[in-house]
Amino acid sequence: MDRRLTAYLLRRVALAGVMLFGLVCMTFVIANVAPNDPAALAAGPDAGRSQIEQARRDYGLDRPLPEQFWRYVSDLARGELGRSIATGRSVGQDLARYFPATLELCLLAMLIGLSVGVPLGVLSALMKDHWVDHLTRIFAVSGIALPPFWFGLLLQLTFATALGWLPTSGRLSVMTEPPDPITGLLLTDALLRGQWGVFGEGLSYILLPAIVLSFPCLASILRVNRAEMVEALRADYVMSAHAHGVNPWRIVCVHALRNAMLPTLAIIGLRWGWMMSSTVLVETVFDWPGIGLYAVSSAIAGDFKPVMGVTLIIGLNFMAANLIVDLLYGVLDPRLREG
Repeated sequence: MDRRLTAYLLRRVALAGVMLFGLVCMTFVIANVAPNDPAALAAGPDAGRSQIEQARRDYGLDRPLPEQFWRYVSDLARGELGRSIATGRSVGQDLARYFPATLELCLLAMLIGLSVGVPLGVLSALMKDHWVDHLTRIFAVSGIALPPFWFGLLLQLTFATALGWLPTSGRLSVMTEPPDPITGLLLTDALLRGQWGVFGEGLSYILLPAIVLSFPCLASILRVNRAEMVEALRADYVMSAHAHGVNPWRIVCVHALRNAMLPTLAIIGLRWGWMMSSTVLVETVFDWPGIGLYAVSSAIAGDFKPVMGVTLIIGLNFMAANLIVDLLYGVLDPRLREG
């Protein structure tokens, strides 16, 4: 492997490690400046002073902050995220239960954003200043400006309540037995098990929240891809390819689009992290059983261990997505390996 590429990859991995440590510090600080007393929450609403103090000792909340931080980091290194005060279960177990639903929702939303945003960006660049271009740009601005909760309620009122085409909330009907888990992703498991009816029903439930979640991502991909395609189509190598009689579609889809996708790749990494955090609103509106709804219900109950666990999961996904994008950038663009 090229030494410059290896050095670039090591720098990006080291930076990701520093960001991870910063995220751990931030979650610890937030948990310790929370207005509610976690010991009082753990002891229950009818607990006396002695019971609260006993709960404080049991959870290690009577220790000095540096000792609490070291214990917090040590637990994270072992994959221990604490115990939910509200449910009494391990936060790690709860996250393992709820995260696949959120992951499936985000994957479908990203698929919608890519499959619609990239072609519309290319079309808009090819028809620059045409009415199609103006229409797609208005669509892109609207996608970023629409509040997710309002857009979700609008789709529920239109397609679920008024037209009755799609369900309003949930992941499956209460009468449908989910497939035996293989990957934890309901649609994938239904396909692997050959349960086509369950797959169709699951798709009808996930479609509306996935559309709502995909809109900001779709709009960002469309805008960036259009701008890069406009520049790429003006480049000298594109003009030379036209002069040599290369097929126009090959010029657009292979030469121009390949170069325009580099900045789009960065937007995809950023939007993946933002999309994961946006599930808090979308899952609440559609009652989707993922980590977003789990975080909201835990915050309402004043249970901060699950909230911090969800924050760590979202932060890790954000950093992992951007690390992958950085590594791909270093492979695809040799100029970034310098310095």
